[in-house]
Amino acid sequence: MRPPKPISELGRADAAGIRYALFDIDDTITDGGSLPEESYSALWALRRAGILAVPVTGRPAGWCDLIARQWPVAGVVGENGAFAFYMKGECLERLFHPAAPSPDSSRERLALLGDRAMREVPGLRLAKDQPYRLFDIALDFAEEPPVLPLEDALRVKGICEASGARAKVSSIHVNAWFGDYDKLSMSELFLSSVLGWDPILSSRETVFFGDSPNDEPMFRRFELSCGVANVSRFFDVMEYPPAYITQRPFGAGFAEACGFILGCR
Repeated sequence: MRPPKPISELGRADAAGIRYALFDIDDTITDGGSLPEESYSALWALRRAGILAVPVTGRPAGWCDLIARQWPVAGVVGENGAFAFYMKGECLERLFHPAAPSPDSSRERLALLGDRAMREVPGLRLAKDQPYRLFDIALDFAEEPPVLPLEDALRVKGICEASGARAKVSSIHVNAWFGDYDKLSMSELFLSSVLGWDPILSSRETVFFGDSPNDEPMFRRFELSCGVANVSRFFDVMEYPPAYITQRPFGAGFAEACGFILGCR
């Protein structure tokens, strides 16, 4: 694995050319579950600079409705790629991934899968945001106490995959769903169909920020990828780390990277 470079080594021309900023939410722009002033202010700074910001998260539809309406973002990809919500004028628009099954068709299977995982991994529990989800199940191993080790989260991932589901490990949850979609494919669909993004020409204009193993497809896809410092705790289980890394962790690291990029413009 090639270690990431400090974000300060990102070339000024590359930084100045960025038009799209994609980012994970939990432990990337947040800290201890809260959204710090400096990372939220960084989102406003991106907007003032004309950079289109898009959260790409495992968080539920209920959260994404609020984010699309109230944050300074161009839209939000939620539930690990099941959909994108965005504002068109004063109206909320919803774009669903074509490979996402109807929520009703998989709800019972996901409930049974969650029951099995919680039986086999003591201490595992449903995430508190589960009632606001449409397409997936979120199993909490580290958002609230008791915090389970990463080994338990990887075991849960294996249980889900053995049942035919797709599963990803974030810094706090194991998310599982049925359907051939993910954060990357939905991000590309939303960017190209709504924001005028070109898959080839715009790749060098796009930066992605993340912090955990479920961000690996995004780190691999985007040459200008950046991890906040706390991503280093997952390097032992990651095949594709980010190209760059911040000195500071969590939301402070996100603000650090945004400040550097905007300083190059």
